[in-house]
Amino acid sequence: MPVKTPRELFVRMLSDARYHAERATKVYEELGKSVQDPAIQEALQSRAFLQDQTIKSLDRCFVLIEEKPVTANGRLQEAFLEDFRRELAEIQAPAAKALFVLIQANHMMHLRLAEYIALVAMADVSGHLGVGVLLESCLADKLAFVERTRRLIQRTIESRHAVKLAA
Repeated sequence: MPVKTPRELFVRMLSDARYHAERATKVYEELGKSVQDPAIQEALQSRAFLQDQTIKSLDRCFVLIEEKPVTANGRLQEAFLEDFRRELAEIQAPAAKALFVLIQANHMMHLRLAEYIALVAMADVSGHLGVGVLLESCLADKLAFVERTRRLIQRTIESRHAVKLAA
């Protein structure tokens, strides 16, 4: 469906964000199953759990703008998963797998950050301040996950390096 107005673009982007949030639950669960580190598994499972709140917030946005979601395009996320699975299968060392999973989760989250930054700006320009509040809370949640993942990456690298130095 062609986009003819800024409002149609906003509804399309909001629909894409909702689709990505639904799909992300499965993605984070799959990422978590790919590693043996319980801390990383727990972080990714918690991220999947929090997607429920994001979906509820996005549904509320649709109510506030009096629109319904349109069909979303999930090709980018599907391509990401295909590449992830293929590359992960080539990694043998558990430590390297854990690091790869964290890096990929962080990569995916940065794509979502860009999406929410644009949606918040569009909500503000369109005068939907309540929608902006909801979207900004989703954005804050994503920023927190990026920071947590950065710390997990750092911890993973430091612990592997410490083991090497001790040997």
